[in-house]
Amino acid sequence: MTASDAPPPGPKDPASPGRGSLASRLALVALLGAVVYGVLVIARGATNIQHELLHFAWWTFGLACALSFANYLIRFAKWEYYLGVLGLRRDANGERIVTLRDSLLIFLSGFVGTVTPGKLGEVFKSLVLFEIRGIAVERTAPIVVAERLTDLVGVIVLITIGGSTFPGGMLWAAIGTAVVVTLLAIASIPSVGRALLRPWKLLPGAAGRLARRLTPRLEQALDQLRSLTTPRHLVLPSLLSIIGWALEGVGVYAVLRGFGSSLDVFRATFFYATATLAGALVPVPGGLGVTEKILEESMVAIGGVPGPIATAAMILSRLATLWFAVAVGFVALALLRIKYPALLGRNASSAK
Repeated sequence: MTASDAPPPGPKDPASPGRGSLASRLALVALLGAVVYGVLVIARGATNIQHELLHFAWWTFGLACALSFANYLIRFAKWEYYLGVLGLRRDANGERIVTLRDSLLIFLSGFVGTVTPGKLGEVFKSLVLFEIRGIAVERTAPIVVAERLTDLVGVIVLITIGGSTFPGGMLWAAIGTAVVVTLLAIASIPSVGRALLRPWKLLPGAAGRLARRLTPRLEQALDQLRSLTTPRHLVLPSLLSIIGWALEGVGVYAVLRGFGSSLDVFRATFFYATATLAGALVPVPGGLGVTEKILEESMVAIGGVPGPIATAAMILSRLATLWFAVAVGFVALALLRIKYPALLGRNASSAK
C-alpha cells in the first residue's frame, strides 16, 4: 500500500493508555517547571517581582507569543520542504498526499513533545502522520533530527553574531558547532551511523533480539536522514531556522521592553540563543532549569537588568516560547481528533 492510497485509520479505543501516559509525563514536567520558576521567584523576591508585573505592558507578551507563532510557521515551511525532499508531499499524479491544513495541524501537534530532551519527542507528529496516511514512522522520523540539526545551526549563527561582542560568548558557539559536526557525521557518513548500530545488535538476551528486529528500520531511517542532510538540502532550512529563532529572540526583547528595560535587541537575542543551546545540550525535558538559569543570569550579569525584572522577564519569555508551543500542540491535536476521531487509539502501537 502506498502512502497516497492508505486509508484513514479504523475505529480505535479513544481511551488509549499511550495518550494518558503522555499527559502524565507532561503534567510532571509542568510541575517541575512550576517548581523551578517558584524557586527563582523566591530567590529574587516575590514582592519585587509582583510589583514589576503590576507595571508590565502586557501587550508585549502578546507580541512575544505572536513572534513565536511566526517561528512555528517558518518551521512548518521546513517540515513541508523535507516532506518534498523525501517524496512524501505529492504523489505520482501531483496530488498532495496530505492536505496543507492537515499537514500544518500534524506539524503543530508535534509540539506536545516540546518538553522532551532536545525536543526529540516531536517525532510524535510522525506517529500522527502514520495513522492518518499510513506513512511509516521510520520514513518521517529523520525529519525531526534534520529539524533539530538546522535549528542548532540557526541558534549557533545567532550566538556567533552576538557572542563576538561578549567575552566568553564564543565558548557556547564552539560547543554547539562540535555537536553539529558530530550529528552531521552520523547523518551524512553511512559507516558512522552503521558503526553506532553494530554494538547494539550484539547485546545479549531480549535486548539483543529487540535490537536485531529494529536495526533494519533504524538503518532505513539513517538512509532517509542522509538524503535530508546533503549540503544542498541544509542551506534553505538553516536560513529559515536563523530567521525563526531570531524572531523568538526579538520576542524576549519585547518582553524586556514591557518592563521598561533598555537592553538592546541584539543582546536579548544573544542571551536567548545561548540559553536555548545550553538547554538543548543538557538531557532534561525542555531544558528546564538550565535554560531559565542561563537566560536570567545573562540578563543580570551581562545585560545589567535588575534581578526582579530579569526573573519576571525570563518566566514570561519561557511562557511565550516553550509553554505556548505546548498549548498550540494540544489545540492542533484536538482539531485533528475532531476530523479523525479514532486518532491515537490502541492500534497506534503498530507504528512503532
